[in-house]
Amino acid sequence: MLRSFSYLTDHTGFCGTIKNSPSDFVVTEIEVTEHSLRDTQAKSLQKPMEVLLGQSSPGLCAQSCDGGGTPVPADQGLRWAGDSCPASPCQNQHESKAELKPGLEDASVLDSLLGKAVSELLNKYACDLKDVWKSKSDANAGTREFSLGPILDKKNRADLHSAIRQKFPFLVTVTKDNEMIVKGNADYRELCQFVTEKETSDFFKFLDAKLENSTFSFEPDGDKEHRKVVHHFINRKFGKLLETKSFTVTDVNDQQNMSIMVRFREKGWSRKRPAGGFQEKQDLYTAFTLQKENLETLEAISFLAAELGVLPSDFSYTGIKDKKAITYQPMVVKKVTPERLKEIGNKMEKKGIRIHNIHSACQHLRLGQLKGNHFDVVVRDLKHHSHDSSADLKKRISEAMENVETKGFVNYYGPQRFGQGQNVQTDQIGLALLNEEMVKAVKLFFTPEDTDDPVNNAKRYFLQTEDAKGALVMLPEFKVRERMLLRALNRYGVNHEGCTKGWLSIPHSMRIFYVHAYCSKIWNEAASYRLSIYGSKVVEGDLVFSEETDETISLNDKVHVVTAAEESAKKYSINQVVLPMVGHSIKYPGNKVGQWYHERLSKDELQTCKFRVSPLQLNIPGCYRPILKNVQNLSYFLEGSEKGIEIEDNYLNESKVSLHISFDLDPSCYATVCLREIMKCDF
Repeated sequence: MLRSFSYLTDHTGFCGTIKNSPSDFVVTEIEVTEHSLRDTQAKSLQKPMEVLLGQSSPGLCAQSCDGGGTPVPADQGLRWAGDSCPASPCQNQHESKAELKPGLEDASVLDSLLGKAVSELLNKYACDLKDVWKSKSDANAGTREFSLGPILDKKNRADLHSAIRQKFPFLVTVTKDNEMIVKGNADYRELCQFVTEKETSDFFKFLDAKLENSTFSFEPDGDKEHRKVVHHFINRKFGKLLETKSFTVTDVNDQQNMSIMVRFREKGWSRKRPAGGFQEKQDLYTAFTLQKENLETLEAISFLAAELGVLPSDFSYTGIKDKKAITYQPMVVKKVTPERLKEIGNKMEKKGIRIHNIHSACQHLRLGQLKGNHFDVVVRDLKHHSHDSSADLKKRISEAMENVETKGFVNYYGPQRFGQGQNVQTDQIGLALLNEEMVKAVKLFFTPEDTDDPVNNAKRYFLQTEDAKGALVMLPEFKVRERMLLRALNRYGVNHEGCTKGWLSIPHSMRIFYVHAYCSKIWNEAASYRLSIYGSKVVEGDLVFSEETDETISLNDKVHVVTAAEESAKKYSINQVVLPMVGHSIKYPGNKVGQWYHERLSKDELQTCKFRVSPLQLNIPGCYRPILKNVQNLSYFLEGSEKGIEIEDNYLNESKVSLHISFDLDPSCYATVCLREIMKCDF
């Protein structure tokens, strides 16, 4: 899948084999420790939360734990979209009327950060703006901006962002090339049309404070249509960050009334309300470490789900791990007790699964709890490349390690994302789904490999006969996805409508996996093209990601298009350049790479694709991925054919040594891609 793609470094490399056995490739997920999570929570009170383009990914493309507290009384009848229970014992549901951040409520903070003269000018600008708004003499009045000048220190900028918005919630602050600019908040002005200015001011202070588990309540409002307007406004403007709910309150006259309450939306929660409305009992969560060998993550989950009598979607995890490896990763399963999980341990071991560290949990896993992955890899059958005349293999290994440790590697998606070695790769299925070719996608899904085993025999039979029921009888129980699809096809038929319902019968995470595989393939090709025509130079039109701390700015606004002047000044490095994962909410580079994207999508007949497959409830907003990544904590040693004997000689006997490499990678990085850069060979 990566053959002929660009390399970053220019060393010669060497040959060898990986994954000779699962024990040669051990992956251990690096969790954020409990201490680090507490630190993250504390910091979240000091800076705004990030608003992403519909999906979370570390840094660009991919989050907290709840603390103890007092639950909301159940008799208020408050229910939130996606809640599993009225109040989890691990959740703090205290209300907050827009508490000010410590130290920011004092005007002297602005004086100290800006100087008294500029602080007074800012105060005058704010007062003048409010006067213009109140006059309503001109629809475009009050649109002028106020510059605070360049603020070079990032911490000072962060403090200023917070201090200004807390003192003047009707203002917003943005940064352009270190220059801080203040302007009127159009959303604040619009909300003032529906509720009082005091409520508007308190709401925006609450929004800026981002206090975890805090809530904000508007004044009681008996007008249902008016409440609907407020609900719609908040959902339209802040729906990715906030959720709202009307609930019954008792006003000052002891009369029953309705009020709108707002709280921060937990990432990963469903927007859909459970069909039964109020759920009688709290959901049960059990955490554990999954050790698997020679199994895909989704396949292991299918085994566990079938044995426990739950759905695959009841498991939460932070990443898909290699199949041909021994992998360790934290998981949480819903609706299963620790005792029940322990009971199935022996049976799972026969399938290559071991379950460790079983304990009760408060909630499902979230992406923020993944710090990265640690890899312990053994490379065997070491030898020179056929074109390499050097006799010093040890020197080749040393220079390769040093080069990649210093310069990094191209951040390609690894071959396992596409179904390495399969007749039909996952990206082909994803393309068919994006084109809404449902029957074609099903046929691709059931394309067999060239082996004679129960799974492939069942697939072969289905393609030849379209007899879903007969194929279902032949297919082993552990093939959960295939069985779900065949049941639906047996019920609805192997036509467009039946295949659409078939795809809907498997979990959303599995459906979208194929589409993401296609998007990953396009990204890989784009990265190789970008490096082939521009190399490591940052050029006009490239996209770079800003490290600005103002988190209220959307992800797209953080992605900056490099100008000609910035190219001449060499303002940015190649490590800051990102490329988009295709989707409906991203922007493309403003150079030949952007043109390449459009031509490439046209080639697959996706030139008008909106990256929303409504019949399958798939929404692909897109994100951004750095072209390059660095490896951390890289170490290695050479070992003789007799285990435990390290090699000290300058020259190696190729057939009798193996290379042991240990390193850490960020989330969503692939060890096989890093090894490809080190060795200069494809796997």
